[in-house]
Amino acid sequence: MQGLLLLNKPQGLTSFSAVARLRYLAKEKRVGHTGTLDPMATGVLPVFFGRATALSGLLLDQDKRYVAQIKLGLTTDTDDITGKILTEKAVNITNTQLESALKYFTGKISQIPPMYSAIKKDGVRLYELARKGKSVEITPREVEIYEIRLLSGLDENYSFKIEVSVSKGTYIRSLARDIGEYLGCGATLKGLERSYAAGFDIENCVKLEDLNEDNISEYIISEENAVVGLDNINVTEKQAVRFCNGGQLGFDRLKNADFSQGQLLRVKHNDLLLGIGYADCQNQQVAIKCILNYL
Repeated sequence: MQGLLLLNKPQGLTSFSAVARLRYLAKEKRVGHTGTLDPMATGVLPVFFGRATALSGLLLDQDKRYVAQIKLGLTTDTDDITGKILTEKAVNITNTQLESALKYFTGKISQIPPMYSAIKKDGVRLYELARKGKSVEITPREVEIYEIRLLSGLDENYSFKIEVSVSKGTYIRSLARDIGEYLGCGATLKGLERSYAAGFDIENCVKLEDLNEDNISEYIISEENAVVGLDNINVTEKQAVRFCNGGQLGFDRLKNADFSQGQLLRVKHNDLLLGIGYADCQNQQVAIKCILNYL
């Protein structure tokens, strides 16, 4: 079985566990996702099957959109509601002050990832260090918050909901924590849904509970849907055979071979996506990134 399934990951399940369930239903050993979601989070999780798993790494750098519920007056060691409570403070914040804070965090910002994250420090994941009670200095990273939209203002529990569009590497838990620090009362992430990722909207995703061994194949679409944003080159049958056999394609034998160094390209023969190539301008050829289908 080969292709792409757009999963709406349920709450309380790790991305790894969700993939393991799909692996069982599809009876396919090669299954992989792109863009891990925390267990408490729900939403868009693209999952690849078969040779299409080679595309997983190509989607990690793409922008994402989330709907987040944030609670003021509370901080935790994980920066979300599942963690150990560190502080509780009274909240005396208005919606006007909240909206001002959201504007402050719009644009390019420096962000410190959560201690409970999969980032590695000296070869060890931060969450492994955190579970051992160890604290280390975490290097800030520059991320971009394209837009924050307030969906609902403060309720009686001092929680609010936002929709936020972000660049790769942005932690919404860190954003919640930093908003709380800015307002002086602390905050933690209460709920999170990834509503858009890798070009796919949550409306196009299927719930895990709706899948079974008999119908899962109906929800697997062509892996090409994940890379439609890449330019494509259509090759002859002879070139297709060469590419599938591991051979590079010379620029001089391709039409309109005006590529930039490292540019990723869909390599197709008629309507068949053979794989992904990349432009090696120094050697004037399209080299192989991955092969997905054979003639």
